[in-house]
Order: sequence, then C-alpha cells, then structure tokens
Amino acid sequence: MSELPAYFVFDIESVADPKLVSRVHFDGKVPESEAIRKFRDEILAATEKDFIPYTYQIPVSAVVAKVAADFSLIDLVALDEPHYRPHEICDKFWRGWSAYKQPVLVTFNGRSFDIPLLELAAFRYGISLQAWYAIGTKSFDQPRNRYNTRAHIDLHDVLTNNGATRFSGGLDLVANMLGKPGKMDTQGFMVQDLFDAGEIQRINDYCRCDVLDTYFVFLRVNVLFGNLSRREEQRLVKNAKSWLTDRADKTPVYQQYLENWGDWQNPWNDNE
Repeated sequence: MSELPAYFVFDIESVADPKLVSRVHFDGKVPESEAIRKFRDEILAATEKDFIPYTYQIPVSAVVAKVAADFSLIDLVALDEPHYRPHEICDKFWRGWSAYKQPVLVTFNGRSFDIPLLELAAFRYGISLQAWYAIGTKSFDQPRNRYNTRAHIDLHDVLTNNGATRFSGGLDLVANMLGKPGKMDTQGFMVQDLFDAGEIQRINDYCRCDVLDTYFVFLRVNVLFGNLSRREEQRLVKNAKSWLTDRADKTPVYQQYLENWGDWQNPWNDNE
C-alpha cells in the first residue's frame, strides 16, 4: 500500500429512490415512474426548493481526495467508476475508510447530509460499520459523535461555530473567496434531472469539482487553525494545480476546472 492518507476529503451526490417514494410517501398509490416528480412538485409548492429529503435517497457518486498528513494531495478517486452502483459506492467508502486506518473525514456540511446518507445506505444494504459506531466506547470517543473532530472535520461547522450562524452562499462562496471555480455548469439541484437523463458521468464530474473546492477550503481552514502558514498553503495549492494539469488529458473535467481557475489575491504582499 502506498502512503496512507491522513484525511479523506469527500463529497457525495444522490438521487431519490422511486420505489421507496412510491411505497412510503404515496402508499403505493402513485406509480414509481411518477412518484419522484410528484413528490418534488409537492415540496416545491411548500418551499423554494424541490429537494427530496435524504432519507429517500441513494448515493450515485462518491469522490474521495486522499490527503497526506502534510496536507498534500495524494490522489482523487470516484468510487465504483464507471458503474457507480449505490451499494458498491457505500461499501467501497466504508471499507476504504477502514483499510486506510480510519483517516479523518473532511466535508462541507457532511455532518448534516453526506454522513447520515451513507450511514442510512449502510443500513439499507446490510453493511457493518462497527468501527464507525464504536458502540461500547465513551460517546465522545465514537467517530460519529457530533463534536469529534478527530474523526470528522465538517468545514461548514467550523465556519458557522457548529451551526450558530446561517452560512449563506455555501461551498460556492468560500471557494470563490479563494479564487477557485466553485459551481460551474452543474449545480446540486440539477443532479436528479441529470440522473434521470442518464448523465451519470456528468454527475461524477460535478462531484470531483466539489471535492477539489472542498480541499482548497480545507487548506485555508488549516491556516485558521495554525497548522499551515499562508506560504505553505499556497505551495500546496500550486502543487495541486500541477497535479490536475498532469491528469487533465485523462480526466477532461480537470481541464474545465483549470480553465476556471483563479489564484487567491494576497493583500499582504508577503511570503509568510
């Protein structure tokens, strides 16, 4: 095994399960072919968005950036590529976390969405998460404990003081603060429609870019934490850009990301 990552910076994309929506939400009275659209219409009539709750969803993309202890990017992988089977995505994620000696998970708002969805997927598919739940240990030592940052750093929690404030703009905003692309031609609300249209690769490309944005936000957060200087952070950013450039021919979405790349504008004019 090559260098063990200290961190898994990751993101998932998911879609609603039409069978579950039909059986549970509509008591089987609406055909599966119509259930998701009807449910979305109901939600949209009551709110400003039509996103179906995660409890009805299954993962169709999970992208993981393996990051070393010195915060350098080791690799970035889309799980179960090119098949993207929900049960395999879930299994590969949790088995990978164990196989790599439980690296710290890093997300943006993953404590409210990505992690609960992957836990529920494990429940659905009968996958053991013994090490994650760690039943029998002290609650604050359990990896899934809400405040256990030794196991999971949710960057959204960091920036909102564990939800004390509302973070308008999300990952797109903080990525753009750093000059990075943020949302390009795909956004989260489009995933269900893209899946229905058979554009699973585009969904996974979108997920790759979200993970890249999350990685760069993670670097800046470690400047906040005092783990990196600005100079060290910018060196890592430069190295990551070279990593993407070297792989852009085989992964075209990296070229799109680079075409929308911007450098952080340093107001200090220093080399710290």
